[in-house]
Amino acid sequence: MASIGKINRLRLVRQAPPGAYLDGEELGEILLPRRYVSHSAAPGELLEVFVYRDSEDRLVATTEVPLATVGDFACLKVLTVNRQIGAFLDWGLGKDLLLPFREQTFPIRPGERVVVFVYLDPKTDRIVATARLNRHIAKTHPLYRPGQVVNLMIVDRTPLGYNALVEREHMGLLFANNLPAPLEIGQQLKGFVRSVHPSGKIDLSLDASGYKRVAPLADQIVEALQQNGGRLPFDDNSSPESIRGKFSVSKKAFKQATGKLFKARRIKFLNPGIELLEQKSWAPGEKTDK
Repeated sequence: MASIGKINRLRLVRQAPPGAYLDGEELGEILLPRRYVSHSAAPGELLEVFVYRDSEDRLVATTEVPLATVGDFACLKVLTVNRQIGAFLDWGLGKDLLLPFREQTFPIRPGERVVVFVYLDPKTDRIVATARLNRHIAKTHPLYRPGQVVNLMIVDRTPLGYNALVEREHMGLLFANNLPAPLEIGQQLKGFVRSVHPSGKIDLSLDASGYKRVAPLADQIVEALQQNGGRLPFDDNSSPESIRGKFSVSKKAFKQATGKLFKARRIKFLNPGIELLEQKSWAPGEKTDK
């Protein structure tokens, strides 16, 4: 049976002036409007389509691919706000996605971006969005290990930092005092698990800790030096933004790695910049202390 709010492969049953009718099995025939039908499409052919309800509540199909389907978390732009109904979000289709007022956690305005979960309302059978994400994250206790690399999506800002979806399953917190620069809502990036509390709360970081962070970064800096003629315009006085732009780490992590290289007599500081003292290749993971 065809699934509402999902990409389906449906068989073309017949063509008519409005378009092609597809076999939705228990849902009946579903119209694919004429503008989406290929001239070569023939009865019996399987078509990949997205199924949803139009403005008149009729089931229709489209070959357009939405930015999110039912069961997805996504960051979407607010197009308009209707004071009686809610906000309408751009999800890549002609019909905008409704974020009802009851599913909002704070007032939103047109032009803003908001992280939502897309679901099928069991009462109306319509696809809607909700910003009440905690209802849809995993209820199981997180089993992440300290130092584990995880995929993050920034959800919102808090007095302590940023809430972030962890692997699109759990919620974690990035503390503001450990961040080199502000983050954007909806931004997706790699992070590290600092700790998992008995309560299930997850503390996150954008950098690994200890030797696990310093050793690979030192390797990365030496490799960058070798590829740049032995010199780089980065040192302890470089801005956090420029360091993260080049090495994707915090300034603190960069200073720890260059300090380790300096003590091992691998580099010297040029003020500004650093220079590689030994131009020979350095095996990844090789210890820098002697």
